[in-house]
Amino acid sequence: MTTTQQNIDTTLTQLFADSKYDKVKIIKGAAKSIFRPMQPTDFKDAYLSISEDQGKYLAQLIMKNNYKNIVEFGTSFGISALFMARGVLETGGKIITTELIESKAQKAKENFKQAGVHKLIDVRIGDAMQTLAYHKEPIDLLFLDGWKDLYLPLFKMLEPNFHDNTLIYVDNADIKDTQDFLKVIAQNDAYSLQTKYHGKVVLITTK
Repeated sequence: MTTTQQNIDTTLTQLFADSKYDKVKIIKGAAKSIFRPMQPTDFKDAYLSISEDQGKYLAQLIMKNNYKNIVEFGTSFGISALFMARGVLETGGKIITTELIESKAQKAKENFKQAGVHKLIDVRIGDAMQTLAYHKEPIDLLFLDGWKDLYLPLFKMLEPNFHDNTLIYVDNADIKDTQDFLKVIAQNDAYSLQTKYHGKVVLITTK
């Protein structure tokens, strides 16, 4: 194991330890919906991260398929991007990740620097429909883990960058808004959908 890989693992261990109270933060954020619709800022302190198993699987997908061009919607504090960085270390790839909440993005940048992978990850702060609006490079892997009502418009905006081997990894597939998005994609004969992790994840591939 290289020094960078060790640094990634150390940083991830710290982040998972910090996220152990995430459920409390999520409940507090969701409670605000009693008075108004939920907003991304309601969860500015919540990690909302993927599991360690999911992260390892992501890294394996990248290495197995030699993915080099990764785009992530929903950086949060950087846990998923760190797992994907494990993969691109092997493939010589890069990651573009976008986060609406500036405080989260800045913390993610610190985490990437601590792990020694900050040069591999381009962090963009703001609305993903703007930060990715002019993306013209091929996308090997699109990781969707941001605000769910943007899944469909973001998918359509980035679709011209997909190719025959593009994989779209959809997290929180068991949430209603995500299921609505998946129903639309399922009607398109160009794509195949595969469920993982008991319905929490759906993988979309081109036919």
